[in-house]
Amino acid sequence: MAEQNAEQVESFLSDNCPPMGIYETLYAFRDSFGSFMGTEGTHPWSQGFPLTTPLEKFGGPSLPDSVDVTWEDRFYPKAWGHPKLREAIADYYNSQYGSNITPENVMVFAGGRPGIYTVMAFLKEHVKVRLGGIEWPAYLDIMEQTKTDFEVVPFSKENKFHPNNSSYFDRTNLVAETRLMPVMSNPQNPSGQTRAGEELKELIQMAERPGNGILLDEAYEMFHSPSVSGIEFVEDLDNSNVFIAGACTKGLQSPGIRIGWMVASKKNIETMANYSSFGMGGVSHPSQHYALKLLEPSRVRKAREAVENHYNWQRERYGKAFEDMGLGVYTGNGGFYHWLELPEGMTSVELNNRLFKRGAAILCAFDCDMSRPHSKDPSYETPYARFFRFSFGPLLPETFESDVQIFSEVLEEYRIDAMKNLS
Repeated sequence: MAEQNAEQVESFLSDNCPPMGIYETLYAFRDSFGSFMGTEGTHPWSQGFPLTTPLEKFGGPSLPDSVDVTWEDRFYPKAWGHPKLREAIADYYNSQYGSNITPENVMVFAGGRPGIYTVMAFLKEHVKVRLGGIEWPAYLDIMEQTKTDFEVVPFSKENKFHPNNSSYFDRTNLVAETRLMPVMSNPQNPSGQTRAGEELKELIQMAERPGNGILLDEAYEMFHSPSVSGIEFVEDLDNSNVFIAGACTKGLQSPGIRIGWMVASKKNIETMANYSSFGMGGVSHPSQHYALKLLEPSRVRKAREAVENHYNWQRERYGKAFEDMGLGVYTGNGGFYHWLELPEGMTSVELNNRLFKRGAAILCAFDCDMSRPHSKDPSYETPYARFFRFSFGPLLPETFESDVQIFSEVLEEYRIDAMKNLS
């Protein structure tokens, strides 16, 4: 029997694997409020998911409630994805955006982030990634765990949190062999800033130039008027390093089925499929069949229209409410988040501590800061201390008035206390 005071065995796994920032907010909320976010009586303003019920007010279609599973579906799935789903995804882009991709340009993953992680894991050493100063929190974790060489493009009030395309492809002080690959969400998480039309066309043209590439994360593709995808402007996908990430998570309202995909050149898809053959083993057939139902052409047309109209409506009315409260609103015209600034003397961390007591939470901008230390060093001071992300993605239309009331009450109490401290 081992002695009780024996030296503890060293873990063979890395100690440098903190959870994504949103989970730390969820754990802190649980510790403060006494139950998890999402339970009855809580307000999930920090959460990055859409409503998973039909958007009936705007003619949204029903969501499938079952799939058939045959004996064939109990076989191992194909490493690159079910042939029917790959074909449906290719047809979706071709019909909606006038592209001409084939199923061989599509790789199916268990959600969007495994695809992004895989691309980063297999980048060659001379490829440098560029990230926006604020982005989806998981990007930093992915970059660190894959040991990706990355730089940050400044995001600020001065550039309206929307730096120009050339900022991502600036080659000043780079050696000739360096290849540049921006990784960006569009519409952007957390700000909703969106590159569309001529601006998106220019971005893709830059990405297709020799020595360049791009990974465009289009999780919020449908949350813009009109829906937006870089695939519309790709001239020669098979002779490029353009990667388009999509998923059923947001616009198709089904985060729980864990279906995402990457659209890229056939050569790059082959590399990812080879990895899947030993590192992932394919994706659940029942989930892929569910995704097929979501992508049925007549259904997806209704879904796109309903998602666009519902979330435009929510974005506008919550934005007006926040302006009336005296907050700085720097939100773009896409996504389902508001990017907001508190008055001088206030911080999003303290706001969250106060919201926790009312069963609510927002996402502090620190977690979206791509320059923050991955080690969560408490001495680091983010330039976005007064900023935060408010999600209206999962909010029912009928909670609007109570949401505004709770938020405004907490904000006003904090504002009064902050003014006392300043005086």
